[in-house]
Amino acid sequence: MPPAAPSPILRRRRLGVELRRLREAAGLTGDQVIERIGWASASKLSRLENGRSRPDPQDVGDLLDLYGVDQAVHDELLGITSEAGDMRGWLKNFPVMTQQQRSWAELEAGCAEISEYNPVLVPGLLQTPGYAQVRIVSARQVGAGAGEPEPDDEPETEVQARMARQSLLTREPHAPRYTAVLEEAALGRRAGPPEVLHEQLLQLCELALLPNVTLHVLLRDTQIGNWYLPPTAFSVYRFADPLDPETLAIEGGFTDVMSTEAIALNRYKVVFEWLCTSALNAEDTLSWLIESTGRLTEATPPSTVAFGPATAPTQRRRASGRLTDR
Repeated sequence: MPPAAPSPILRRRRLGVELRRLREAAGLTGDQVIERIGWASASKLSRLENGRSRPDPQDVGDLLDLYGVDQAVHDELLGITSEAGDMRGWLKNFPVMTQQQRSWAELEAGCAEISEYNPVLVPGLLQTPGYAQVRIVSARQVGAGAGEPEPDDEPETEVQARMARQSLLTREPHAPRYTAVLEEAALGRRAGPPEVLHEQLLQLCELALLPNVTLHVLLRDTQIGNWYLPPTAFSVYRFADPLDPETLAIEGGFTDVMSTEAIALNRYKVVFEWLCTSALNAEDTLSWLIESTGRLTEATPPSTVAFGPATAPTQRRRASGRLTDR
């Protein structure tokens, strides 16, 4: 099970925010810092302040000395620097993960609350193996059509990575509060074969009963605000440590963008509130999921999908130890 401790990627962001704040408090520009320390690359400070590089303790120490911080702050930030650079534990905990999936898992670790919306897909933390397999294979077909090289890892590796991340939702004793708005289209017949959708609906019914999970289905003809249309998938992460910056992840299909900027975060929080208000409430969502599962039941013959016979979510996850009996 993934650790609950803050991840290296989160620590890099935390460190970057603190370094930028200290530089501005010292009244220094980026160019002035580079000149005084004698770094050859002007981008080095930018990468540190944006959490995009693994920090070197000596570099961070030089910055802290320049900014004139007291010993307590100095020690605290060097401790964060050490955590930001230690990837060995994460590589051990996620041996089957691709780099992209490991990055998402690192971001999710230490979360107290996750809010997600996707206009066309079921979010990865809620996907069944069969649904994930369909998504991964279909996306790779697009890459092949564009002349991109074949990925080195097998689709099953990516599926296993998503399944490993899902243990977050049942982590004891500090599972995060998870809220997702699901578009009706994400569960429509364009999303996959009937047996895959049937299994996905069954799993959503069960997940909706977890005390820390709230699901909302947004029906296709529902108006949002003053005819607002969300343009992209996004997630908002709030962490257990109040000093760790809230993070916005915008998923663009083939490119992901992450930000801790307050203006961007607040805009997406407003959008998420609109989505939750417009969608079915949690109780009506569960009823909708149960009814939709029933409609597919008679139309779905017994079959074998990519990961074996389609079984009820409770049976499948009890076998893997990822969900206790209720």
